[in-house]
Amino acid sequence: MRQGTKSKILDAAERLFAERGFADTSLRLITSHAEVNLASVNYHFGSKKELIQAVLMRYLEQFMPLVDQAMLQHLEAADAPNLKQVFSSFLNPLLEMNKVKKHGTAMFLLLLGRGYTDSQGHLRRFITHHFGEVLSHFQQAVRRAYPELSDSDIFWRLHFTLGTVVFTMASSTALKEIASADFNEDINTEALIKKVIPYLAAGVGAPI
Repeated sequence: MRQGTKSKILDAAERLFAERGFADTSLRLITSHAEVNLASVNYHFGSKKELIQAVLMRYLEQFMPLVDQAMLQHLEAADAPNLKQVFSSFLNPLLEMNKVKKHGTAMFLLLLGRGYTDSQGHLRRFITHHFGEVLSHFQQAVRRAYPELSDSDIFWRLHFTLGTVVFTMASSTALKEIASADFNEDINTEALIKKVIPYLAAGVGAPI
């Protein structure tokens, strides 16, 4: 019974966070949609911040090990990867999120983006605490592909990358409709990610 209540809270919170953002979604709104009382949220999660973290963790605990495996392959390979290869390594882990939940890939990226646009600093600390080694391996792979980048360059370019991905996924429905109407392209989430990867690689690989 408790697990059922917890899952209902997580599902309602995830949907509302994606639609309205973290800052504009109250616990009372979540409990209303989940049809549970406020005490159950406090019992299972303790606070709104911990609920936000739990919603993201459902994806992160599946996503991050897959990313880490791919980055380690780039770091251990005899030849250095190029940036397109590094970013292409995110494709399969992202598509695996559809197994976590229907439309999970788009949902995960949208929620991740909300963490930045809503200035949820605790999420960055949470992700760094639990997955700092994975993030470090990713940065090392980027640096191996483009050794001339400074720490500052990597910081800015990877955040510009995240912003591009967040906008693309947040606008994915409209973009797919435009592509269909104007260019007769039938675009699904996988095709959309494949379209943005060369753009991201070129941006991070721009001349210093």
